[in-house]
Amino acid sequence: MAKRHITNIVSQWFGRFADHPFPSKVQSFINHAYVNLLGLDMSEFAPPSTYPTLNALFTRELKKPRPIDHRAGSLISPVDAFVTECGTLKKDRAMQIKGMEYSIDDLLTPYYLKEAKELYDGSYINLYLSPKDYHRYHMPYKLRVASILHKPGKLYPVNFPSLKRQKELFVENGRVIVECFTEGGGRIFIVLVGALNVGKMTIAFDHRIKTNANRYEPTLYRYDDKPLWIYKGDLLGMFKMGSTVLLFAQPGLMDIRTSDRTHVRFGERIAHIRE
Repeated sequence: MAKRHITNIVSQWFGRFADHPFPSKVQSFINHAYVNLLGLDMSEFAPPSTYPTLNALFTRELKKPRPIDHRAGSLISPVDAFVTECGTLKKDRAMQIKGMEYSIDDLLTPYYLKEAKELYDGSYINLYLSPKDYHRYHMPYKLRVASILHKPGKLYPVNFPSLKRQKELFVENGRVIVECFTEGGGRIFIVLVGALNVGKMTIAFDHRIKTNANRYEPTLYRYDDKPLWIYKGDLLGMFKMGSTVLLFAQPGLMDIRTSDRTHVRFGERIAHIRE
């Protein structure tokens, strides 16, 4: 059996603390301390004291639905995040951060080797969620989910110091890979990258997928029996703390309408889909 990496163990310990419901006064103190320490903007959410655990605060739900850009072809940001890198793949190479590259062949694993080649020279966007961000992720476009791969891995931090220091960070870390198609048959991959203290990533429509569990081999889930369409803006799942979402599209499909080093919000347009 593979030996667990220290980052997975630490994340499990933190997860137990964050999932534990303390007495109401203690929990209220913890929640308010977290909000004040990180400077969370709670204007769209319930008061901090109403969340029974720290994880409930992390995964907080919006009080009112966000406006969604429903213009034809508009691909929205699936998250509140900071765009660390975006642009065009150089064959199979994407930027982790300036000066640091990785291969989408490695990121998508041998399970999607053929599919990865269809993305060569396509478009990509890296979206980093800080610990203070809204931690739910949504579908960026009306897409059919064809399969999901859970690839266990390490849980290095994904902040800027780590992106600059750790080679192939997204390839090393555990991740959930969502293979999707547009109505016109265009291929899009959504990759949810785990990080330190983000051992848990959920998929709203499939509770079989359990990340940072005692599982070491990749697990593939296919949705062939009945087409599984998820609409733009619908909940896809949530991080238990901040992390990163990577978007990839085949060549000619996605025109990027944002830029790196930019803050984006769930619901606003970040690209245009050509179909």
